[in-house]
Amino acid sequence: MGNYSDHHFFGSVKVGERGQIVIPKEARDKFGIKPGDSLMVFGKDKNQKLIIFKGDLMRDYALKILENLDSQD
Repeated sequence: MGNYSDHHFFGSVKVGERGQIVIPKEARDKFGIKPGDSLMVFGKDKNQKLIIFKGDLMRDYALKILENLDSQD
């Protein structure tokens, strides 16, 4: 079985009338999510998973990929 030491459960949330959720404070603190931050939401149909990433994290990954492509030329 895999190592789950980096997995967290922060509780449950309810979806409001406008489709909004509140990210629990403990999760916001743990991952440094602040008001105004951009989050990216991905989904997987097969098992109905939703995955949320901080937007700046994805930007950093994209920049690293582009840098590696440039260094190969």
